[in-house]
Amino acid sequence: MSTSLIIPAVLLLASLIALGFTLSQLQASRRQLRILNAQRIAAQSDIQKRRMELEEVRNRAKLLEDTVSGGASAVERVHKAISNTTFGLIDLFSRDEEFRQSARKARDTHDQTSTTVYKTVRTTNKALHILADTLIIGKAEKQLASRKPGGSDSPKTGK
Repeated sequence: MSTSLIIPAVLLLASLIALGFTLSQLQASRRQLRILNAQRIAAQSDIQKRRMELEEVRNRAKLLEDTVSGGASAVERVHKAISNTTFGLIDLFSRDEEFRQSARKARDTHDQTSTTVYKTVRTTNKALHILADTLIIGKAEKQLASRKPGGSDSPKTGK
């Protein structure tokens, strides 16, 4: 063979080898890109999961607060109905005016006290909700905000 044919053949062979190497590098890069993208999606999914868990905790706390408040209001209405019936019957059927006056004073005191008690229950319930929100939910929000996407909460182990 002549040198005029060998040089182009060697150059063509070198080009094919370079092209093969480039294609293998491209495949490796694509594989690494898919792995990196999967890790990014997993990290975003983990963040979204923690956000949803936090929202669920908030919703449960609000539901608990509303349930206690609504329950206190329902009990208060039943209590008032029983109290009104009892004191109304005393006022209606009592023949002793001094006893009626005493019952009216007792009714006023009873109504003021029960109103204060139910108001205190609702206020305490709201205060507990605020405290829980500050201590538990606020702490969870800070932890969520301080976590780095795709990272672990523990220090790196040299990988």
